[in-house]
Formats: sequence, structure tokens, C-alpha cells
Amino acid sequence: MNAKTYKKLIANQLNQDFKSAVKIVEIPISQPAVNELLIKNKFAGVNGGFDTLLCRGEVPYINLIPPFDLGVEAVGKVVAMGENVKDFQIGDAVVTTERGGSYREYQVIDANLAVKVREATPELLTLMPTGVSALVALEQVGEMRSNEVVLVTAAAGGTGHIAVQLAKLAGNHVIGTCSSEAKADLLRELGCDRIINYRTENLNQVLKQEYPNGINLIFDCVGKTVFDTCVENLAVRGRLIVIGFISEYAKTIEQITQPRLYHQLFWKAASVRGFLMVHYKEYIAEAGDRLLNLFYTNKLKVAVDPKQFQGIESIPNAVDYLLSGQNCGKVVVRF
Repeated sequence: MNAKTYKKLIANQLNQDFKSAVKIVEIPISQPAVNELLIKNKFAGVNGGFDTLLCRGEVPYINLIPPFDLGVEAVGKVVAMGENVKDFQIGDAVVTTERGGSYREYQVIDANLAVKVREATPELLTLMPTGVSALVALEQVGEMRSNEVVLVTAAAGGTGHIAVQLAKLAGNHVIGTCSSEAKADLLRELGCDRIINYRTENLNQVLKQEYPNGINLIFDCVGKTVFDTCVENLAVRGRLIVIGFISEYAKTIEQITQPRLYHQLFWKAASVRGFLMVHYKEYIAEAGDRLLNLFYTNKLKVAVDPKQFQGIESIPNAVDYLLSGQNCGKVVVRF
């Protein structure tokens, strides 16, 4: 290892605009201490909504004062180890999912927080933590069963396309929403039963006409009017999981006036349930193992968006690209 310094992206100030909040800095490479690994990151996953909310100071469970590190999931290789590290070797491929560990060329991390994988490939960024979130949300919060109607919004996105497949593997009829024919093609490959391109079809009208008994389980990460439509079309005892609200990320929160939510939920005994992975940490390890097994046995396909982003400098553009809704699968930055 010849490099002595490396680049990373930090939030240098709190700002409504991600690009204005961040700054690239160059710092010395630290050597790992006892029980630590030094990892050279090869790929970083982009979580545009979370990144933006962090830089706006709007993540209520984290109180960060700039400057602070950004990025969550990374795939890389071990290049140095501290004393007492037993389960890793130099050259091992690993996945890490610690906040602040991915928008950087190198990271030092406790060996217990790294997961050894077969090969350092970008597909793994979709499985952890994105895929883990989908699995835990569907099973623990949504109480996913078999033989139900499941709706996944933004179904061709990084989280959505995993949720579609998990719902299918559980034996459900799956509806997926998307915004382009390219995304619809991906959903067809994944076995989605009904694909609704909301640019060419009216979501509310389709649901009312084709699913008059309502939707049993909804996995929504879009928000705004899509959320309203989802609530309106819940079945008796239907469950709606709020896993995000990308339509409002990086925007001023919309003020609305309408009847309170319980008027729609009460008569159907339906429910709206929020999901945040930080509150379900006890399920992460098992869910990760299960997803890796599904992936390695070809039971789960992973889509990585084909648009290339190279280097730390490209991260702000990658965040913008994801928030624009153009992506088909996981947005990845390569180092």
C-alpha cells in the first residue's frame, strides 16, 4: 500500500442543498489499532434521501455538528489489520454499513462490524443495508404473509426491486409502480404481476378498478399523493409500511389540510406503520445472512444502475441523479 493520504466527503455545514453542504478533504491514512481493519473501499452505495436529510439536520435520532462524515454502505478489501484480528486476512472482500464509512477511499473499522463476502462486487451494496431494510420492514413491520396482494412503490429502485422479489418469494401477488418503460422492463424480469407506470396510467384508477377489495400490504417510499392513494386503497386489515418519502426529500415539507388519517383507517381496521432500521437492529445479522444466501443461490437478482459515477468528486452528482428518480436499481460510486 503506497498511498499515505486519501480523500473523503464530509458535511462541512448544515445546508438545504447537498452540494452546498459538502466538501472534499484529504487526510492521512490511519493504521488499524487492536481488533480493527483498514479497508480500501472499492464501491459506495448512494442513499440520496438520507444524505440530504443529514446535511439539513433533519434526522431526528442523530444530532450531528459539522464537520461530520457521510455515506453508509461500502464494499472493499482488507489492506491492513490490527492485533487480535482472527477471522480476516489481507485481501479479504468485506461489506460495511457504518454511517460515515463509505464516502471515502479508505476506512478503519472494528473487525466485528465488517462482513466477509466472496467477492467485492457492487451488487452487495443493494443487499446490505438496503435489502436488509426491505426484508425486515416486510416481515417484522408489515407482517408479510402468503397469498396476499402486495404493492411496492418506486419498485425499480434500490430498495423497491428487492422488496418486489421478497414478496414474490413469499407467494404473493405483487404490484409495482415505476416511471419509465426501462423500469417496467426490469420489473417484468423480476416477476412483478402488475406494473403500473404512473406517467401513463392513473394509479388510483387502476387500483380501484383492478383491485376492488383493496391492497393487503403496501411498501411505500414515495410519499405525498402516492401515499394518499395507498391509504385510500388499503384492504380491510391492510398494512401500509412507510419506509421513506423520497418525493419530499430535499424539498420544503408540504402543508396539507384534510380529514385526519383515522377516518380512513378505522372502518377498515387498517394501519400505517413507520419503519426505520435503527429501531430493528436485532434483525440485521440474520436478515443479511439470508439475503446473501438467496443471492449466492440465484434466488434473488440485484440491479445496479448502469450510470457510471467515478471517484469522491462524483458523489454529489450521484445524489442528484438518485433524487431525480432516473435510476433503475442501486446507484453506486466506484473508487
